[in-house]
Amino acid sequence: MGEFKHLVIVKFKEDVLVEDMMKGMEKLVSENELVKSFEWGQDVEGPEMLRQGFTHAFLMTYEKKEDYTAFLSHPSHVEYSATFSGAIDKIVVLDFPVNHVKPPAKPPA
Repeated sequence: MGEFKHLVIVKFKEDVLVEDMMKGMEKLVSENELVKSFEWGQDVEGPEMLRQGFTHAFLMTYEKKEDYTAFLSHPSHVEYSATFSGAIDKIVVLDFPVNHVKPPAKPPA
């Protein structure tokens, strides 16, 4: 098995300062070597009926599933998860091994 992804889609509670949540998330992943890459974004295009209230997506990539499993029990993740969980109104989480159909493009030299 190769790469493993952790996809989180959320709707934050109305009173949450999203910028603060993102700073915490960025700090968490930048200080942990188990996370190979981290991407996030806020929906700006999706029609409301398709979005179903969700506003933000987060995608973490790991070298292998075992790295993801180790990250889940890491003290900094456990601590931040409590803060993150308290800030969300709705959540969807998908964890999956990667099946590459078209590999990511290599950045220009």
